[in-house]
Amino acid sequence: MTKRFASAGLIVIMSLCCANVYAQSSTNLNGSSSTFVTTAVPFLRISPDARSGAMGDAGIAISPDANAQYWNVAKIPFCDKPYGVSVSYTPWLKDLVPDIFLAYISGYARFGKDSSQAVSGSMRYFSLGNINYTDINANSIGTGMPREYSFDLGYSRKLSPYLSTGLSLRYIHSAILSGISNQPGIDYRPGNAFGADLGVFYTKTHEVTDERTNTFNFGAIVSNIGSKISYNSTRKDFIPMNLGIGAAYTMQFDAYNKLTITMDFNKLLVPNLTSPDTQVSVVSGIFSSFSDAPGGASGELKQIDISTGLEYWYQNQFAIRAGYFYENPSNGDRQYITCGIGAKYNIFTLNASYLVPEGSGITRNPLSNTVRFTLMFEFYKLEKASEGTPESTTE
Repeated sequence: MTKRFASAGLIVIMSLCCANVYAQSSTNLNGSSSTFVTTAVPFLRISPDARSGAMGDAGIAISPDANAQYWNVAKIPFCDKPYGVSVSYTPWLKDLVPDIFLAYISGYARFGKDSSQAVSGSMRYFSLGNINYTDINANSIGTGMPREYSFDLGYSRKLSPYLSTGLSLRYIHSAILSGISNQPGIDYRPGNAFGADLGVFYTKTHEVTDERTNTFNFGAIVSNIGSKISYNSTRKDFIPMNLGIGAAYTMQFDAYNKLTITMDFNKLLVPNLTSPDTQVSVVSGIFSSFSDAPGGASGELKQIDISTGLEYWYQNQFAIRAGYFYENPSNGDRQYITCGIGAKYNIFTLNASYLVPEGSGITRNPLSNTVRFTLMFEFYKLEKASEGTPESTTE
């Protein structure tokens, strides 16, 4: 067990799981002013899989796989295989605290006529390590194990050979001060919330020659639309409701080489509140999030995060990926380069990614050395896989 004083532990917890949803003001290292919106349970917006993690955290419109449950549930009916399971592991902020991690498991099954429908599910588990709480005199007042998790269940179907839609329901549990709730004067309880994702996906392939094709994908998703979450008897906070739009273009040059270019745009559907005591309904907050940023229209544009990435496959067995994530300096100032590799053998795919923060400041960037690992299984019936069912050339 990693031991830390309560003061240090609480700083890490509250920076990761902030329950403030009003506009925060601060000064960046370069001296510029910044105003950004934070939410409760931000672990819901941490990209869980290594494939998209290597492509600048872009995944809304790339070709579907078992991780589409997170990125865009509407993509699943277009998966190559009828069944798929994915397991991911991400050590998080390892340069700050050694025992924080995100674990993610997802799966899907297609069914119906021409396998045009699908059910899917996932579980996300975020561990914030173990903390020894102390009072102002360094006397122990308990041990805590802050944990957060969510469960998803989704349904999706094709509306045409090119278009699909999907809905996913989510339960969220957040216990960020576990182990200290029984202390006198502390008004705290674990938070619970419900959310939903609604997505659409469009894909169209143009055959140039027998071996050469071009595929265009487009996706849009509203995610985590749901109830507020409360950690005490007086306040309720927004969860990270988000609007995402993405496009991807894949060029199959021949039977051996394929390149995908993708770009995503994401915006939190959370209002810029001036006070933590301001009460705004979920519906009002969604609509006001498009018009209440400081600076008007230019301020709203600064609250859009941009993810872009490249993916190259050779013989549909080996992949190289790279990407870039940009967040405006006035909206949090996260900017980083990503890279990664992938390897496929039969029904198994192993992906890994690495994150390199951009720029150098006075202190080390907490995102430094972020790695992700994903092991994915996509298959027909097991007996067919064991007989060496040919792999599709579509990723």
